[in-house]
Formats: sequence, C-alpha cells, structure tokens
Amino acid sequence: MRFMVLVKADRNSEAGVMPSEQLLVEMGKFNEQLVKAGVMLAGDGLHPSSKGARISIGPDGKRTVIDGPFTETKELVAGFWMIQAKSKQEAIERFLRCPAEVEIRQVFEAADFEPIIKTPEGRAVMDGEAEFRKRTNT
Repeated sequence: MRFMVLVKADRNSEAGVMPSEQLLVEMGKFNEQLVKAGVMLAGDGLHPSSKGARISIGPDGKRTVIDGPFTETKELVAGFWMIQAKSKQEAIERFLRCPAEVEIRQVFEAADFEPIIKTPEGRAVMDGEAEFRKRTNT
C-alpha cells in the first residue's frame, strides 16, 4: 500500500520562514531511516501558497486560476512524503518518530477502481495507468 504523509502548513511556513538548521538535520536523519527501510518513494517541502496557484472549475466547466496566498492555513500543506507500507499501522509506527506533525492518507490503487470500470474507455484508462506504474516502478 502507498501512503501520502502530509505536513500541515502553519503561520511560519506560509510566511516563507525557513525551518531551523536543527529541524533540517532531524528531518534528514528521519528521511535516512525511511530510505534505509526501503519505504520512502518521494518526499519534499513546498514553497508557501503565496508562490502557488489554484485552478477552480465553475458549474459551466470554465477554469479559473486563483493566485496564492490562500487564507485558510489549516487547509494547506507544507511538505509531503510518499511511502510504501504494509498497513496504515506500519505507516503510523514509522511516523511516530517524525519531527513534524503529519497526516497519513492511503493512496488509491488501480484495483480500488476495478468495480466501477464498465466501458472500453474506462478499461483503456486503467491499462494506461498500469503501464505508467510499471514504467515508473510506483
């Protein structure tokens, strides 16, 4: 199973305040543990929302670009990890040692969508996803 582990944004991360060197060292050591355990697929910090954009879709299907910053800090993400774990419990156990407050969410796998695939078009999309996963080893 894959899990995305999200680091919530706070007032400092949204203000563009860089983490302390000590926190960077702690995160680096934590990341090394994940790599050595063979569970880390990806992980990075994110710039503040002031440097980002959102694309919203209106009822008419029209896309609108909204430049940051975004006001609801509690809904923002400051960083992430993508990990491979045997269970949610394993992911939790690994991240109990993380030096940041995190949220752990399981990622949908292609098999989760199988029950709703009824058309050749849907099957083609699923086959394309499987090919991508094979090519990227994810």
